[in-house]
Amino acid sequence: MSEPIQIQPARRDDAAEISELVRHTIRVSNSVDYPLDIIERVASNFSKEAVLGFIANRDVWIARKDGPIIGTASLDGNTVRTVFVSPAAQGQGVGARLLEAVESAARYKGIGVLRVPDSLTAHAFYSRHSYTDLRELLHGYELTFLMENQLV
Repeated sequence: MSEPIQIQPARRDDAAEISELVRHTIRVSNSVDYPLDIIERVASNFSKEAVLGFIANRDVWIARKDGPIIGTASLDGNTVRTVFVSPAAQGQGVGARLLEAVESAARYKGIGVLRVPDSLTAHAFYSRHSYTDLRELLHGYELTFLMENQLV
């Protein structure tokens, strides 16, 4: 029997594994919605060094199941960032559990409204979790959305 999903704060020594997870997920999951040049540009933002910077400056969580990291998410002020779940673990509630951790931390900090800049790939996920569209953003050929959730 497999272990349940465990959500925990990321540590500096998780940076390389988080980097690999995010880059792999972008290349697999987001490639359906974006051309290769955009995929590679976005993936390049998640080097081990960049992830170390996120861990130093944001609240970052990881999800584990049976050992390896299968997801990550972070809170940067009032903004949800870097919610990524391994393609093999998508659809199993990992993203929802990570988003719950982010929202719980935001409530604890007194944040009443969370925003998320999300991709076309993740848009339906956030919509299912009570995030509503504020506006579409176009960066060259990269369509993204800015969404918001009023925390209760």
